[in-house]
Amino acid sequence: MSDFKIKFRGVRGSYPVAREDFLGYGGNTSCVEVQIGNRLIILDAGTGLIPLGDELMQGYINSGTTITNRKPVVASILLSHIHQDHIMGIPFFSPLHVSSTRLNMFGNPSHGENLEEELSQVLFNKTFPVDASDIAADVVCYDVNETSYIIIKKDSSTVVTNVCDFYKTKYSDDDIIISCYKSFAHPQNGVMVYRIEYKGKSLVYASDKESYVGGDVKLAKFARNCDCLIHDSQYTTEDYQSLYSSKQGFGHSTFKMACDMKAQANAKKLVFYHYDPSYDDKKLAQIAEEFQNDSLIFAKEGLEIVL
Repeated sequence: MSDFKIKFRGVRGSYPVAREDFLGYGGNTSCVEVQIGNRLIILDAGTGLIPLGDELMQGYINSGTTITNRKPVVASILLSHIHQDHIMGIPFFSPLHVSSTRLNMFGNPSHGENLEEELSQVLFNKTFPVDASDIAADVVCYDVNETSYIIIKKDSSTVVTNVCDFYKTKYSDDDIIISCYKSFAHPQNGVMVYRIEYKGKSLVYASDKESYVGGDVKLAKFARNCDCLIHDSQYTTEDYQSLYSSKQGFGHSTFKMACDMKAQANAKKLVFYHYDPSYDDKKLAQIAEEFQNDSLIFAKEGLEIVL
């Protein structure tokens, strides 16, 4: 049995959709659950984080009879950026309001602030009934950039280092190694792309990035030979190039751009992700007919992939 499992919790971009004709692929915004051994990594924290939190909370309650003998929720959340569709699930993440929960949150801050300040202002202090300082869980925020490495140990302890010191750091085969790459192809302050590696398997998460003419050479290098590439695929080529409502410059890719990146990076599998909220099940099914290949996967809520 593999120790590297991926489960999609939210696959939409921009805003959540609650309509019957969106149930096939799902209407929640960006969130991917990654289980590696006994460690939980969460990629982005859109509304897909909410049902994941409810499941974790149920597991916490079922693990014991009192707060002293229950197994606490421990997780690392990697944020690509702090646009609303990628963070709006955080205040409603049930384990956040339990004192035994331990969360490490990683992201690349902007506007001269740190990640903790940004999240506090955007999500809590001015826009939510609970102030950030009143959160029960033990939350530690880390500012990362493309020189950063994140090492998650077998006991779930975390080491954050930079490229200069990474090779001096001791780690074992049981440790998870996460590297970072910042793409500036998304307004206003770019996004973080993450590569997660464990025992020879690798996952690259590249949401909310637009491609370039000839492809993104830096991303292709960063994602080289990965086992699974989750790539932004918000638009069809027709919508992207529309004369009436062009999407160029919006910071998102087409399905074809994602395929080109798979080829350039020599990725084994490609998962199309972050669909436009106007694309219902029928529309996505039609698009899927154009991309029929065993190595091409359309993300759906509840879809699981084992590496």
